Amino acid sequence: MIRKRKIFFTGLVLLLFFTFIDSKMAAAEEKDGWKLMYHEDFQDLLSFDDIPWEIDSYGDNSPWHVDYLDDDGEFFQIQGGNDFEKQLESFDLLRKRASFGEEGWLTAEFAVRDYDKDGQPDTEASFTNVSQDSQQAAELATSFDSGLIIRSTEALPSQYRVEYTLKGIDFGGKRDGSFDYDDKHNGYTIDERKSNFPWKRQGDFSGESSHLNTNFGDVTKENGYYFLSIMDYENPAPHNNVFIHNHRKVGMDAYNVSSSWNSGYAVCNPQTGELYSQADEQSSNNAINGIFFAGDTFRDESIGYNSFMFETECGSFYDDDTEYSIISNAEIQPELMPEESYTFAIERTDNSYIMEMSGNFKHVGQQTLRYERDFIEDGRPIWHYNNTSEEYNGEFNSTLTFEGPHGSYSVEQWPEDSAYPDYFLLGIPHINYYEGSAVIDDVKLFVPGQDESE
Repeated sequence: MIRKRKIFFTGLVLLLFFTFIDSKMAAAEEKDGWKLMYHEDFQDLLSFDDIPWEIDSYGDNSPWHVDYLDDDGEFFQIQGGNDFEKQLESFDLLRKRASFGEEGWLTAEFAVRDYDKDGQPDTEASFTNVSQDSQQAAELATSFDSGLIIRSTEALPSQYRVEYTLKGIDFGGKRDGSFDYDDKHNGYTIDERKSNFPWKRQGDFSGESSHLNTNFGDVTKENGYYFLSIMDYENPAPHNNVFIHNHRKVGMDAYNVSSSWNSGYAVCNPQTGELYSQADEQSSNNAINGIFFAGDTFRDESIGYNSFMFETECGSFYDDDTEYSIISNAEIQPELMPEESYTFAIERTDNSYIMEMSGNFKHVGQQTLRYERDFIEDGRPIWHYNNTSEEYNGEFNSTLTFEGPHGSYSVEQWPEDSAYPDYFLLGIPHINYYEGSAVIDDVKLFVPGQDESE
């Protein structure tokens, strides 16, 4: 009888203990007025091999059609004409999309090239489970001529917080003071010429249909990764690198440049509040570019490239009032991973966007850096902030005219009665730039918490 009582008592203690732990965890997930809606921890097997590759047929009927900056879009038609058509038709672009997670709330979008048109990928885009320190996570990897993003399957709610943990990254930048490491340069393997073929802003599109064609630029001096971004169009997927410059609302990315022009980019030292150039020896060229994209001006009207608005520990900056074209918030330290990790989050409130980054940053150590801008602040709007037409009355609309050797066309950029629901993405949204891998975990979506008295 005594033994039974001991077992009962022990069981009761364990039940109370685990109930306490569960309640603490639940409370932790209801922080700062946000309530957890979805959480992907990658404990289930990721398997996309059974999903067939589909040739992107391009045009208005393609499931991946968006607008004039598409991979076969009018922009490239007027720039390259028949030469561009020849280059584009020299390979098949293969795609697949696959939903996963609870209720399929996440989608992986793959894009690879089939150079010999045999129906099989000739480039890499993979998303698989990995184990780190006995914990399950997921690794995404791409070659320079493919793309892979993880995105929200449906449009995000009008108010939300999305976050995830980055546990490893190898998309260029320096390691131990050098761009050359692990038989790579700036994160790229160096076994062949790697170019932006067949998509570029302007110039000569003629010549052979391959990356050996020097009319297309070498990409290995530029590598990067999209930590987290909010897009302005439905069902985001990888596209050419020109495309994305007209489609981001807010975002945090890496742009790691192993060339002298990185002297035009600065990093904020969060400890001192001072800027230093990415060409400075103290820079590891692993910076986070936290950008609110402007809806009233363009830094390059020829491609509809929005101006930048920066919020940092060194102050607020616009790209037209500083000598630097990019001002980064801080630098991550890839050498510390996976023992240490970084968390990236974006929030949308009823009148603002917030970017948040947490981790062990160069110069300042463990910090949470958090920046907020109203949809319209100091008279300047965040690009396409309105999820519905009721939130906007057309005051920031403009018409851009795009011209090339083979014609021209004009597009209204933000018309009255337009609406732009939010989708998030992380990964590599380019299919002609960036190469490497990243390990991610704990992708979460929060929505406003409900008062229990309601």
